[in-house]
Amino acid sequence: MPSSHLIRSARLADLPAILHIQARCYSAIVPESAASMGAKLAAAPDTCFVACQGEHIVAYLLALPWRFDAPPCLDDTECRLPGQPDTLYLHDLAVDPGARGSGAADALVQAFLAALARLPLPRASLIAIQGSAPWWTRQGFARVPVDEALGARLAGYGDDATYMVRLAG
Repeated sequence: MPSSHLIRSARLADLPAILHIQARCYSAIVPESAASMGAKLAAAPDTCFVACQGEHIVAYLLALPWRFDAPPCLDDTECRLPGQPDTLYLHDLAVDPGARGSGAADALVQAFLAALARLPLPRASLIAIQGSAPWWTRQGFARVPVDEALGARLAGYGDDATYMVRLAG
């Protein structure tokens, strides 16, 4: 379905709406704090987006230039981007339950992929949770084999956390 959403860069002023959507969407993990989400948004404003329906934010996507071998931990109150990132890490995509099926998620993924194309990074990565891995597979992402160190990082993301990658280009 074509999206009728305005996709724009996320701003710190959007944080209350982002936190509201996050709280409505996550059951497998404890929602991240305002400090954590704000730190990510402040660190990478060019790769974070919101989908608006009229004046209302109905979905968001937060992404960070990062290191593929060490995805960020949940709820870190500081976010320092690595000096030599090698992936655009999609930290969070959430759509308000009332806007599901509206095309907001697809439109945000397209904005994310356009940001990836502008960056000199070879891939995108994410951690799929709450049974979302099949949806991400349809978006061109594939599962990544997980070693012990990566498994320890994924532990906080829930029992079904799946590390996934998509090559740029």
